[in-house]
Amino acid sequence: MRLRNNPKALDILEENKEFVVLEPTKFKNKWSQVFNNDHPIYIEVGMGKGDFIYNNAVKYPDINFIGIEKYPSVLAIATKKVQTSGVLPNLRLMSYDAIELLEVFEENEISLVYLNFSDPWPKSRHAKRRLTSETFLPIYQNIINQQGHLEFKTDNRGLFEYSLVSFQNYGMKFEQVFLDLHQTVEAENNIMTEYERKFCEKGPIYKFVGRFEA
Repeated sequence: MRLRNNPKALDILEENKEFVVLEPTKFKNKWSQVFNNDHPIYIEVGMGKGDFIYNNAVKYPDINFIGIEKYPSVLAIATKKVQTSGVLPNLRLMSYDAIELLEVFEENEISLVYLNFSDPWPKSRHAKRRLTSETFLPIYQNIINQQGHLEFKTDNRGLFEYSLVSFQNYGMKFEQVFLDLHQTVEAENNIMTEYERKFCEKGPIYKFVGRFEA
């Protein structure tokens, strides 16, 4: 998601250091100290405006959540939402590029990675930029523990088909594949992103749940 640059974005992040992590590389292999517990850590890569990660943190207080957004202007919007809705002890936000996550998380430090409505990068020459490409899968595999999972949702059928092939070629184990998530019993517990709420009536939402083989 690209928004017009907000010149005040960095100031907003700086003013909310209670839950915005400004220098995440300092906490590699120390995130349990950030949360002051050993609960599982779930991360959302490309969190957008933050509805999904925030509502998960509310629903599951015994899980630690980290929302990751590349663009500070977008993260500033999510930060303001947390300010308005209430700071949660099990939620942290940070601005960081997914390609550099190995600088932030130690091997096996994460229990689940969410990829929600990622940029499809439709042109074939940009395929390596897709968050489900072979560029990023080794990164997720490194930071997710052996019991952990990757969950991916999209409304873009082309991206979903590409991603399933990418996951298969990488040797991932398929645990669940939904071709119309909102028409299944899984929808009862589905927490929607702001994008999903806006577009789910225009077509099916696709979802994949899988894990990396040892």
